[in-house]
Amino acid sequence: MSATPKKSLKLPPSIEELKKLRVPLRNVSKTVEANTSALDKLALWITSHVGTMGFFIVIFVWTVLWLGWNLLAPKEMQFDPPSAFVFWLFISNLIQLMLMPLIMVGQNILGREADARAEHDLEVNIKAEREIEAVLRHLEYQNSILIAMLDKLGINFGAELRKTNK
Repeated sequence: MSATPKKSLKLPPSIEELKKLRVPLRNVSKTVEANTSALDKLALWITSHVGTMGFFIVIFVWTVLWLGWNLLAPKEMQFDPPSAFVFWLFISNLIQLMLMPLIMVGQNILGREADARAEHDLEVNIKAEREIEAVLRHLEYQNSILIAMLDKLGINFGAELRKTNK
């Protein structure tokens, strides 16, 4: 007799049955890109280029040249009074005011894409979990077959297991 109670296990699904249940994976990046408008693509392009060291260097060099020229050039060649740099501040503020909403739009679009990828990852994980459960069902079924074979041979599974663990 076996040390474990007999269970009536139903035959686990075959590989073909499991393959029929599978839903094909989709390319999330292509789906998101296909649903992105031209204006959204422009906002993404600006967001990705403004957030680079190249853009920082361009702004830094522009600022150094502007302020340096208006501080060091002869008075008659200066075009922005060094005491206030009003024109430089005006242009800098315009750049900031224009880029701030564009960057926010780009970040929102990137956030939606990240959410879509996260949802897709969840779907993949759920599929993997189902497949693991199927493997575990197959192992449990095989285990019950092995125990039934041992019972048929008159081998006490629990006693044999205790002997090997000593």
